[in-house]
Amino acid sequence: QVQLVESGGGLVQPGGSLRLSCAASGFSSSRYVMSWYRQSPGKERELVALITIPGGSTNYGDSVKGRFIISRDNVKNTLSLQMNSLKPEDTAVYYCYARLLIRGAFNDYWGQGTQVTVSS
Repeated sequence: QVQLVESGGGLVQPGGSLRLSCAASGFSSSRYVMSWYRQSPGKERELVALITIPGGSTNYGDSVKGRFIISRDNVKNTLSLQMNSLKPEDTAVYYCYARLLIRGAFNDYWGQGTQVTVSS
């Protein structure tokens, strides 16, 4: 059973920082893409950032470039999103997403989401 569990969300003031984590378990893969998406009420899910393995290349949504950093801890099998200079428009439920190559086929998995609220 593949499991993705997000944590680290909460309430933060504009200009503040938060670090989200996604604990991954239940799989073994040498090729995958892990991403953070977010969704606000009435809006479609938006790609925030992604990282590809192998290689470690990263990509960011235009709205978060220069403020957010995605990283992968291979020892702890954890995906992180460091969010800096937070803005009210960053308020959303943040989801961890993984596309994994397992036994020659790609499989997609989602975490349950964690709420981030940026407000004074």
